[in-house]
Amino acid sequence: MRHHFMRVFAYAVLALATVSAGAENAGAAERPAKERGTVNEGKDTGLLFGGCGGVYFLAEPGELEVEVVKRDRNLRDSDTELRAILVGPDRQVLQEAAIPDDGQPKGSGLGPPQWASLSARVERKGVYALNITVSNDRYGQEMVWGFRTNCPKYLIETARGHKDERHQEPLVFASLGKPADVCFLPRQGKFDIAVSGMPGDIRELPVYDAKGQPVATLPVQGGKAAGTIEADQHRDAVPWRLHFASAQATLNLDGLTRWEKDDPYPDLCCWSPDPKSWFPFLENRWLLTPYSRTVYGRPGEEVRVAFRVCTNTDRKQPVRLSLEFPNGEWSARLSTEQESVSRSEAAEVAVTCTVPPEGETRVCHVRVSPADTPGFSTYSTVFVKAGEPPAARPLQMPIMLTPYRHENELFGYLPDYPTGSQMYFDLKNRPCVVTDGGIAALRDGRWRTTALRGAVQSAAAVFQGASVGLSLSKIAFDRDGDLYALASAAGRAALLHSTDAGQTFTAYEIPGPRGGFDLEQFSGHNGPAGPPPFVRFVRTSRENTPGLRWRSENNLELFVPKKVDGRIDVGEPILLSKLCLGLSAHSGIPSSVVSRGAKVHVAWGEATDPQDKTVPGVPTFVVTYDTQTRQLGKPALIGYGPPANDVHNSPSITMDSQGYLHVLVGTHGRPFQYAKSLTPNDAGGGWTEPVQAGEGLNQTYIGFVCGNDDTLYTVFRLWRSGEPFPHSTHATLAYQRKRPGQPWEPPKILVVAPFSEYSIFYHRLTIDQRGRLFLSKDYWSTHWFYRNDHVGDRRALLMSPDGGDTWKLVDGRDWG
Repeated sequence: MRHHFMRVFAYAVLALATVSAGAENAGAAERPAKERGTVNEGKDTGLLFGGCGGVYFLAEPGELEVEVVKRDRNLRDSDTELRAILVGPDRQVLQEAAIPDDGQPKGSGLGPPQWASLSARVERKGVYALNITVSNDRYGQEMVWGFRTNCPKYLIETARGHKDERHQEPLVFASLGKPADVCFLPRQGKFDIAVSGMPGDIRELPVYDAKGQPVATLPVQGGKAAGTIEADQHRDAVPWRLHFASAQATLNLDGLTRWEKDDPYPDLCCWSPDPKSWFPFLENRWLLTPYSRTVYGRPGEEVRVAFRVCTNTDRKQPVRLSLEFPNGEWSARLSTEQESVSRSEAAEVAVTCTVPPEGETRVCHVRVSPADTPGFSTYSTVFVKAGEPPAARPLQMPIMLTPYRHENELFGYLPDYPTGSQMYFDLKNRPCVVTDGGIAALRDGRWRTTALRGAVQSAAAVFQGASVGLSLSKIAFDRDGDLYALASAAGRAALLHSTDAGQTFTAYEIPGPRGGFDLEQFSGHNGPAGPPPFVRFVRTSRENTPGLRWRSENNLELFVPKKVDGRIDVGEPILLSKLCLGLSAHSGIPSSVVSRGAKVHVAWGEATDPQDKTVPGVPTFVVTYDTQTRQLGKPALIGYGPPANDVHNSPSITMDSQGYLHVLVGTHGRPFQYAKSLTPNDAGGGWTEPVQAGEGLNQTYIGFVCGNDDTLYTVFRLWRSGEPFPHSTHATLAYQRKRPGQPWEPPKILVVAPFSEYSIFYHRLTIDQRGRLFLSKDYWSTHWFYRNDHVGDRRALLMSPDGGDTWKLVDGRDWG
């Protein structure tokens, strides 16, 4: 690989270890030790920029060298350690380095440059990546960084942590006096450019095409420039280049740092400071996924590994595939050597392999190359091992996720069942799950998916001819074994009813607005006498005041449907509250409703007056509705979940075998509070005083069920400090239980995040008819660079047969 050190430079040696990119799990088995970056104030740092993110390299065989530099801005008194991870095309971690905080006091200004170096031996061409994150600084505001490399082809992706607002990635440059370029793909339609913070002596900001011809010149006044590029200006020679005479500025550019839904590459802020480094990465991103697969089997058995081939453009184009064997050819074959794909038309390509003898691992690479882009090529890797995968056995908890190594890479987890959502179990304990297009169920030993498009055979007149889609991932059953789900069609809400285990459905209109919904599902000992009750949240107001983002007011309505002559009468809504905060259900899927016999019980949190600072948290209420007398009881105040006016603090309710109600009061980063009804099957008979589930616990997102022996179980996100991230906080997925008559046990950690800073797990806890716990979870990092790199989710299904003492990843032997 020829040397081509760009002017975006970087830093001295941390450890120039040479790692073979073709070796199995090279550098990924354990995280390399971190060393202090080298301070070198005399070395030219080149172009420095803010934000986090990383770099993609189209690397040729040879030595790949990358140096990274960081300068702390020292705006806050925080520990900003930069973490740099170099990975291969198959996302094997090749090397990791850290640049620590410079130790300078708050307000001292831009600190000295610190450097770290990474390298890898490139055995075969492909897209390598450098991942950059910073502790206590997910937005990359507390430092600036840069890099240099000997790889001539690269693209930077600026990618901060998420914010609960429109995604934008402004480019922030901090190299006063140094000229710099920003090369980018221009939007086809018209777009705006806005720049601020430039030096006062800059008078114009030119834009050039790839041939160096002027496209526009933006006048600069007072350090600011703005302009619009019209759609009729040519887009023939790309990428375009925005030139800064002095690289101190903040740049916002439509289609590059902020996006509309119809942009060709939304949420991807990919640019380069050198037009010669540009390569067709955006058009071919996610060309072949997953990047690697680890599969186990019996010696001599044939195993099949599936990959997805898909370009990132609307134009259909041919793609060539082949197999490469780094350690000598063995028995593996591709299902095809060419496919024609586009963004909307992906293809599945399979590798069929023969499992090696016991104790051996065989490796092959799946090479993919767009036929009309001969310079671009990359690969994914298949690892084939003999024996039983670790996923089939009880796991040593917690699961320690590391960057790019999740359940498949760690344990050989390759489920043969749908994992897109949580599992529910019918009265015969057969599993079923909501999928993208319908509902999948295990029947006669096989998973069968029913697509709603053809399964809704009878519907209200308003739904005739309309496309029906599920609006909730919960599934419920009545005492007859009928299946229920909530859906939407033609702009209206519907209750779906199936009498044949989800093979066909009838859709019944739910009167009134669509709103948000929650459906009673089995949580251990509840069970509706008829069709499951459900609640609707209809927003009536929402706060836009800073600090009250999570406050809204909703009408909370209860529906108690019933069967009449084989059909469902949805009934009219029963108003429970006009101040309900709503429901936070993406993680934990808390239960709002449980019922037994004629009694239906609903739990919710309410909004309070933002000016009243004495309210200790979200007030949580429970009320009972009697379906026989049609009487609604008086709501009982259970407790307060801090902070106030925060919808994250949604409560969850369940009941035990004797009918006693149990409620966890939701919190956002505080200990959950727990209370139990004093009278079975009645919210109006009094409650125990609320107690904390644990002292000082930083808990959010309740998952809550009751076991066969009346033990209570909850799974939640728990924030922690210390190892493996001593410089910052990190998220874990944790579990607690409360045996009857005993206090809550201390939390046990189930999963540790691979990155510090903000994370969630989108966890969903359910229970089967035998009392076994099933935990569906995914990992979601705040860092856009990490999330953008992966297609789809990494959702996995864990199961505990013994009340949380042991956990394993579910395989086909665990059903029934």
